[in-house]
Amino acid sequence: MVTVPTWLRRAVPDAQSLAGKGVGLNALEDVALAAGAAIGALDAVVRRQERWAGAWRQRLALAAAAATARQAGRVEDESALRDAVLLTRPGDNVGPAGRMLVAWRRLAARPAEDLLTEKNLAAVLEEFGYGQNDEVVSDLADELRQLAAGAGMVAILTGTFMAAERHGFGRAVGAWLADALLAQRSGWAHAMPLLGAEVALGSSPGRIRRSTTVTAAASIEDEADRAKSLLAAQARAALRAIDLSAELGRRADRLLAVAPKLRAKAADAVVEKLLSDDGLVASQEIAGMSDRGLRRLFDRLVDLGAVRELSGRPTFRIYGL
Repeated sequence: MVTVPTWLRRAVPDAQSLAGKGVGLNALEDVALAAGAAIGALDAVVRRQERWAGAWRQRLALAAAAATARQAGRVEDESALRDAVLLTRPGDNVGPAGRMLVAWRRLAARPAEDLLTEKNLAAVLEEFGYGQNDEVVSDLADELRQLAAGAGMVAILTGTFMAAERHGFGRAVGAWLADALLAQRSGWAHAMPLLGAEVALGSSPGRIRRSTTVTAAASIEDEADRAKSLLAAQARAALRAIDLSAELGRRADRLLAVAPKLRAKAADAVVEKLLSDDGLVASQEIAGMSDRGLRRLFDRLVDLGAVRELSGRPTFRIYGL
């Protein structure tokens, strides 16, 4: 288990405080240092490639989708979003908020190297509610490739949000793209949904569309403010992801400890699925396991303290770490 140094836990709130203060090179460097240290600590967890990493990423995706839905003025919380995806058949309409969760689950599940292809970008933008436009997707993909090839981490972070805004996309898309680029730049096999759950992500689109009479100093100030805000958000998100990894790691250890006691057919496959996703339903298709058998297995796992029932309902129940 990765232990976050005490100085870093103190530094991240300090970084948030600095992000709201006046511009200064030292202030920006301090925020960047905290963000870099937080991402470094997260990187140590990611590279362990734990068996429960899939559930970890999908739980982060759920949190990102819930925040995204709130920012879009929708009322669906994490439970409603989970229902929208898990209690529907493949291909069914999961609603606008449900499609946001599909977008964040896509980020968490697909190989990082495939996330920013034009085909995948087109699908993601549609899931976030934007119409199809092949020219815009192509231009956006080109901009992201240029950022990834030549920019530093701070420039990538701010440049990604600016690119999204230039093409008329909201902060949720900017957060999705920034998470994808971070994964590619860090050499991770899969992206971590981080920034989507942050409510404050840089300045508004209007701040990057000033008139030509704005002074260069004011423009620099805007860019520095944006960079500090985004870096502070990234630092907070990284620590939150590390804390969640510790929690899920403990729960996964309990599940793996009781797994040898399970006598049900296909129990091993069920355990792997629980380690790989946010939640499962008893109607999940698992070879060699009936709905009734799966319900009995889930009930036993709950009794053993190895999994939790996530819905709080007596029917249409959902189980996960």
